[in-house]
Amino acid sequence: MKRSLALALLALTALTACTQTVPVEPAENATDKKCASVIVDISRDGPDVLGDGLEIRETDAQGTAAWGNPSGVILRCGVPEPLPTATLACVEVDGIYWLADDSNAPSLVFTTYGRSPATEVIIDRDVITPAAVLTELDGALSLTEQTRKCTKVTNTL
Repeated sequence: MKRSLALALLALTALTACTQTVPVEPAENATDKKCASVIVDISRDGPDVLGDGLEIRETDAQGTAAWGNPSGVILRCGVPEPLPTATLACVEVDGIYWLADDSNAPSLVFTTYGRSPATEVIIDRDVITPAAVLTELDGALSLTEQTRKCTKVTNTL
């Protein structure tokens, strides 16, 4: 009896320690093989943790990644590539150009500019600073092909 109770408690502890899978809507081109390379690089070489403890979590969609519980950062590879006429502010972080959309603050949406396929990163500014996230992702995103550069770059995030 004691043994079965101990096993039941151990199983319950293991179940409560598990983190649920993050539901994420895949981008329309999430199946692009470059997106697979980005996600494999993230899962193999990190970042496993962003900032001060946002740990990577499992997602339910191809071409996606998420960090934090609740999620403070969500990445979606294969989103539509922004047109050269985009009016959003452009920032450069370690050679990657990002269009910054703050229309849903405190969530900020950063979309790579001039990279194929494009990648979107949604960051909750109340949880982590954008610079900390974008700097950590530059290695994986450098696996996408650079096709253009911003002509006007904003100096700050």
